[in-house]
Amino acid sequence: MAAGETRLMQDFFVCDFFAAVPKHDLASMEHPIFSLSTRPDRRVVSYEHNGATLTVTPSVKGRATIFDADILIFCISQLMAAINAGRAVSRKLTLTAHDLLLATNRETSGDGYKRLRDAFERLAGTRITTNIVTGEHEVTSGFGLIESWEIVRKTRAGRMVAVAITLSEWLFQAVLSRSVLTLSRDYFRMRKPLERRIYELARKHCGRQPEWTISVAVLAKKTGSTSPVRVFRAMLRDMIRENRLPDYILSEEPGDILRITPRTAVIEAGEGPHLQPETLDEARALRPGSDVYALQAEWRNWWAATGRPRLRSADKAFLGWIRTRKED
Repeated sequence: MAAGETRLMQDFFVCDFFAAVPKHDLASMEHPIFSLSTRPDRRVVSYEHNGATLTVTPSVKGRATIFDADILIFCISQLMAAINAGRAVSRKLTLTAHDLLLATNRETSGDGYKRLRDAFERLAGTRITTNIVTGEHEVTSGFGLIESWEIVRKTRAGRMVAVAITLSEWLFQAVLSRSVLTLSRDYFRMRKPLERRIYELARKHCGRQPEWTISVAVLAKKTGSTSPVRVFRAMLRDMIRENRLPDYILSEEPGDILRITPRTAVIEAGEGPHLQPETLDEARALRPGSDVYALQAEWRNWWAATGRPRLRSADKAFLGWIRTRKED
């Protein structure tokens, strides 16, 4: 067995990367897997677009919602941070419930823990049948969004402290093949389901392009919205007027077309100023316990937002930025 395969054949992975960069898998961003409803959604949903077929079957608890997906985003982000750091990973993760709630901008009250447990049950109960390829694997059988979950440790009052989650092989393969994209840290602050869904599609399709256009009818289909097109169109106009979407600006074009343009250029992995390995080691010493790859990505985005200035020394600029943040 190859060394890389041995490294990945661990029993479990402990989530302990602080402030890991939020990342989502491409398939979930592209296709309407999650419900936009805030009430229990027990409809069986079938979707087909450009050769991709998808059937989502909910449990009696209802279909997993776009807010339940925060749990998967947290897990994906932790796994990618570990892979970037050269650590062993597994599709079984142990995590601290409080860290998950904080990272995804959720309440840490007793009700927050109850809603978290409900989300685990919807994720485990929602079944997917699809021909969507993740990495080199085309899955044609049914599977849950997560294979299983369990409370590993709880308080005397019964509140969960540590939780173990086993991701589906489908989702784990997406992580191993790096079929993921970085999300804005403001993603978890969006409280309207449609805003989140539009942002995911914008991030997936706009990327490094100067703009992305799509018909309102096709967009409604890709979001998974159940609203009539006229109502969906009105919601888009509200979003255009409010102009609160992270990273992107929406505008209406003739012919019932929505145009999406980046607020600033999105920095993809591997782009922007490059840093020496020794610089990352020094950053670890300056910020012990932090994910230096997350800090590197955040610094690159800050560099892009400030006009991509020419740097005499990217390494010195990054460490200077780290020191400034340390004092904040």
